[in-house]
Amino acid sequence: MTARDTELSSRDPVREAPLLAAAWAVFRKDVRSELRTRYALNAVILFAASTVVALSLGMGPLTASRNADLPIIQAGLLWIAILFAAFTGLARAFVQEEEARNAAALRLAARPAAVFLGKLLFNLALLLLLVALTTVLFVIMLRVQVGNPMMLAAILLAGSLGLVAATTLIAAIIARASVKGALFAVLSFPLLAPLLVVAIQGSAAALLGRGWEYGVGPLQVLAGYTIALVVASLFLFNSVWEP
Repeated sequence: MTARDTELSSRDPVREAPLLAAAWAVFRKDVRSELRTRYALNAVILFAASTVVALSLGMGPLTASRNADLPIIQAGLLWIAILFAAFTGLARAFVQEEEARNAAALRLAARPAAVFLGKLLFNLALLLLLVALTTVLFVIMLRVQVGNPMMLAAILLAGSLGLVAATTLIAAIIARASVKGALFAVLSFPLLAPLLVVAIQGSAAALLGRGWEYGVGPLQVLAGYTIALVVASLFLFNSVWEP
């Protein structure tokens, strides 16, 4: 066997696989790992439930007779609950690799772009579960009236995509830092502030029952934000991920 044959046979099949296939392999690895430990899953479910219960007990049902600006208040509270619950789970996208000492093996097994896309997909799945749970509890326990459910679902989906796009790269940046939680929040806030403003305004319009003409603008902004963040992250991730 020649040196060239030895080199080819020693290549990792995941690293040599097509980008999407390698990203899917990283995603499946994270799902299996999370199902074994349930660290992030338990954390986001507990935080989401406790936040909504605390709001319900502290504020009671939010009815239209209590405030004329009720929809924007409801939308703001909903996104605050989603944001802080997400912080407890999304920050661990790369931290678990460093803590388990799997980062070096993952760098050898898959290309940086595949690692980023796999982590992005896992974070999105986790966040969508969180958003669904938080929204259902929020609507039931605070007796929120949703005027346009389909538009609210679209805004929540677009906002979740933007939230994941903004935080996945930051999770890789803070993975080896000593104060991970505080640093994650500090670095994330400047990126997430514009997203939250647009998402809250779009959600308020949906709660108020306005037509889709009021939702197209926020959806376009959120889609553009997500695309810009994903493209920028793909360009920057290699320098962040490789030691």
